[in-house]
Amino acid sequence: MTVTTMPSDGTIEAVPHEVIRFSIQIDDTYENFRKRYEDAVPVFRSDRFAELVKEGADWQSVLEATAENAPHDFIIYWSRDWTPLMRLAGDRGRCAEYLMGNHTIAQKMYRYNPAVMLYAPLRTAIFEDADGATWFTVDQPSTVFGSFNTPQITKGGLMLDHALAALLDHMAVPVPSALRNS
Repeated sequence: MTVTTMPSDGTIEAVPHEVIRFSIQIDDTYENFRKRYEDAVPVFRSDRFAELVKEGADWQSVLEATAENAPHDFIIYWSRDWTPLMRLAGDRGRCAEYLMGNHTIAQKMYRYNPAVMLYAPLRTAIFEDADGATWFTVDQPSTVFGSFNTPQITKGGLMLDHALAALLDHMAVPVPSALRNS
């Protein structure tokens, strides 16, 4: 079998862009806020979605399964508690990192440029600072997706801004005005 490939013309795009990171101090303990977050943003039901892929399900079935899995529009696709590993170096702060998103929102952008998956799902972190205060941090979605300079992708980033604002409201967390006004 012969495989023919088209030679690359060597094009390289360099896209500088500004990202706004929100760090929001939480009026709760680290443990309690992690639990609240994980209750509001359930884990991705990989078995269910693998079954849909195996069946060759229609997109409406995916939308319905996602709505069931994401009562507040977001799903946790991956998480890691970095605390035990960093304690080996003598660090005392705690930090849990998450990949949180919604593949049905990402799909609305993906069709215009699959490279949006660089930022979907969103990275979030819950951490405890040296004074014992709990923080939630996330990059503003519209600032990362706006870098693609495609109106439909920018619109998806704005949808994520609004969904993130609604999630923070649900968890009784202060919402940065930029998430509501975008």
